[in-house]
Amino acid sequence: MSQAPPRGPMKPTQKSRVRDFMILKPVIFTPDMDLLEAARVLTDRQISGAPVVDEKGTLVGVLTERDFLKAALVAGYHDEGGGRVRDHMSREVQAVSVDDTLLDVATRFVNSKHRRFPVMEDNRVVGLVTRRDVLKAVLDSAS
Repeated sequence: MSQAPPRGPMKPTQKSRVRDFMILKPVIFTPDMDLLEAARVLTDRQISGAPVVDEKGTLVGVLTERDFLKAALVAGYHDEGGGRVRDHMSREVQAVSVDDTLLDVATRFVNSKHRRFPVMEDNRVVGLVTRRDVLKAVLDSAS
């Protein structure tokens, strides 16, 4: 059985910034979007959630698979339609800055239930960072 070559220590650097490893063109929903259409986008793009921005570009929420499943359960029990993204999105949104460090974001993921954070610059969503993006960045810093 062969062993993997030795690697350097796993030391995420304070130099790595969110702008270096974020998703640059994330899926973004609007509050008026049909919920079923948004769910199709989530499944077609194989993502678990996306930021919701209003007509001014202001971050107003996040729509996740969990939000959709809650809506589906309610619709099933009450024989209702899907509705709009605004009716089911999570409104308490945490975001990060493009200038936050890899360690800052890793710490936030460890201390929260969130799987993704919208990335903000000048009060606008400019990207998205997920737990997996942080994991990849940590691994890249170790090689």
